[in-house]
Amino acid sequence: MQVILIQDVDNLGGKNELVNVKNGYARNYLIPNKFAVEASPSNLKMREEKLKVAAKKEAALLAAINEVIAKLKEAPVKVGAKVGTTGKIFGSVTSVQISKAIREQKGYEIDRRRISIVDEVKELGSYKAAVDFGNGNNAEVEFEVVAE
Repeated sequence: MQVILIQDVDNLGGKNELVNVKNGYARNYLIPNKFAVEASPSNLKMREEKLKVAAKKEAALLAAINEVIAKLKEAPVKVGAKVGTTGKIFGSVTSVQISKAIREQKGYEIDRRRISIVDEVKELGSYKAAVDFGNGNNAEVEFEVVAE
């Protein structure tokens, strides 16, 4: 029996996927638990419409992500840190500080958990951080540590 999955099912498939399963599995487990619907002609048309809408949303999201990536690569972000007389930073620059600097200087809100710093930052200078936007979209952001 062919069914259309309404949500992700382990070891079977993902949302809006058309799969073949045994009749008993579909009628006794997938359909009653609202994991799937029968693949009737009307349900197949609805699936196609959902896939078109999802593709449009993904294209819009990708365009927005590319715009953010382009803005982030324009100029390095300046991160202020307290510095001793030898040029060493008190503590270290964290992803929280980078996220805050991006929000203030570029106007984009990026979650600190999506930012990973490539090198340990203990002195003034230029460094790089990786930003993961999800779905395989990554960007490298340059930031400059300056004295406050």
